[in-house]
Amino acid sequence: MRLACHRLEGRVALVTGASRGIGRAIALAFAREGAKVIVNYNRERGRAEEVVKLIRDGGGEAMCIQADVGDRGMVEKMVEEALREFKGLDILVNNAGVLMGGGTLLEFRDEEFDPMWRVNVKGILNCSRAVAPHMMEKRYGRIINISSVAGLGTAILPGNMLYAATKAAVIILTKRLALELGPYGINVNAIAPGFISTEMGLGQWRPAELEERLSYFREKTMLRRVGGPEDIAGVALFLASEEARFITGQTITVDGGRIDFISHSL
Repeated sequence: MRLACHRLEGRVALVTGASRGIGRAIALAFAREGAKVIVNYNRERGRAEEVVKLIRDGGGEAMCIQADVGDRGMVEKMVEEALREFKGLDILVNNAGVLMGGGTLLEFRDEEFDPMWRVNVKGILNCSRAVAPHMMEKRYGRIINISSVAGLGTAILPGNMLYAATKAAVIILTKRLALELGPYGINVNAIAPGFISTEMGLGQWRPAELEERLSYFREKTMLRRVGGPEDIAGVALFLASEEARFITGQTITVDGGRIDFISHSL
């Protein structure tokens, strides 16, 4: 049984890409701590509604809103609807992201890179821009961006150059947004997960090679295990709470102690 401390009582949180994986875990964690939660999704309405039902069944308040975070107009309408429904917006978790293809410098394709840049980078700009005026007026806000250890360095495993580039951009955006919004009482931080067992993470490989890949990550992690969505949700909850009120512009690595990086610092 999990005991709630009501650390987010009275707060309203928007979690993008919250129908599954890390976003789902964050939405549920926030709701357990008293937040009203907007569950954003793009395609999987049924799964988003399941998250809302779980929150409501637990006595919380939630709603789901469809929006492609790469579409600025849709994001603005989503935020307007959230503000109408819950009369405020205190926390934004920019979790929505996509992982497509791979390839080397001479092999990558625009049709793989462009969607990742649109969602992973422009999505954060669109959502942050839409919520910022409200947070600035209140002189309070928490923005949490989900990056990746891929954005911190170069793993020995090949093929993630394009994805890593988008996640490195997330880290720089985190610092710049923290600088711009800090004077208005808005904290902006990022989380850089290692390999996490989600549909997106596991979907990179064919079934025949899955166990080999999982064994690799277990062996290359100091804790000798693969992370789960709840491992990231706990850190997001901390960053959203008052316990992190004097932390901003930071990227917190949550990877179990990965050791297969050429560089693991900025």
